[in-house]
Amino acid sequence: MRKLLVSTAAAAVLATSSLAFAAAMHNTSGTVKEFDSHAMMLTLDNGNKYALRKDFKDPGLKAGDKVSISWEARHGGRLAESVKIVH
Repeated sequence: MRKLLVSTAAAAVLATSSLAFAAAMHNTSGTVKEFDSHAMMLTLDNGNKYALRKDFKDPGLKAGDKVSISWEARHGGRLAESVKIVH
């Protein structure tokens, strides 16, 4: 009985933690207004700003590019996990 209870509790924790992670990820698309490779910041034409990860590899972003961004809220801002140019 005790093993069953521990197993059930562990499964519940894993399930809720993965749901919490999934809920934290967001997807958006838009047009690049500004890309600052020194500050690692991407701004869309709607004014939303996205910090880029230190290991971000620039796919050749420039103003006017249409992009798809996967991001999460972190430290009161938006951290882009991936940025892809949409053709």
